[in-house]
Amino acid sequence: MSAVYAALDALFPFEWMQYTFMKNALLAVLMIAPLFGTLGTMAVDNKMAFFSDALGHSALTGIAIGVVLGWSSQMAAMLLFGILWAVLITFVKQNSKMSADTIISVFSSTSVALGLVVLSRGGAFARYSSVLVGDVLAVTQSDLLWLLVALAGTFAVWTVLFNPLLLTSVNAPLARSRGVRARLTEYIFTMLVAVAVMVSIRWVGVMLINSLLILPAAASRNVARSAAGYMRISVLIALVCGVTGLIASYYLNTSAGAAVVLCCAVAYFITLPLRRK
Repeated sequence: MSAVYAALDALFPFEWMQYTFMKNALLAVLMIAPLFGTLGTMAVDNKMAFFSDALGHSALTGIAIGVVLGWSSQMAAMLLFGILWAVLITFVKQNSKMSADTIISVFSSTSVALGLVVLSRGGAFARYSSVLVGDVLAVTQSDLLWLLVALAGTFAVWTVLFNPLLLTSVNAPLARSRGVRARLTEYIFTMLVAVAVMVSIRWVGVMLINSLLILPAAASRNVARSAAGYMRISVLIALVCGVTGLIASYYLNTSAGAAVVLCCAVAYFITLPLRRK
């Protein structure tokens, strides 16, 4: 890790880089940004803008289940419940005539209410309230390992999943006629989003996780002219806004997650006039 820190010092010879917590936060942003920038493109294309919001809310229930079962690892509980919740949402959406936004809203409301009921017993919710807004400055080296595994795993699956998912999002019947297992593809994608959300939720926060997934992709869609360009620009916007927001939060003494999301929002509004009809 010392070699990585030395490389960061060489790339960013600034005052804020003298602190280890800022170096860890920067590394986290450099992994979270491409993760969300990539997955966000398909979330936007498949009209799943509120899906990550529902998964973010389910993190509270995951923590609550871990507390009830006496698990020492909050991350394991959140991952397990997040993946289960993603599968349930997808299953109900695929087998119901109800609109997707209604189904996602039902699951989102249920998960946040259940989590709050369990965690607030005896007035203990204050211990877990930090998950609502997140704190990327609290990232540790062990946390970075989780992010690295999530990033590597996501891109490994993405290389196989990208074309089937793209075809499914454009025309599901055509995808099925080409031998694409559209339903299985959607399940895998939603589980990828669940993993990305859960490993990032403590540093981004329940209230902001959906924005970080959607805004870079939405901004990219305003200017991209091809599928490959769409993903590359989304990742680039996520990276630039992530680093800019982190630095701005240091000098302004504000929430890093909120600053990053505001930078992404600025990118969206700048690119909005360039969108083709």
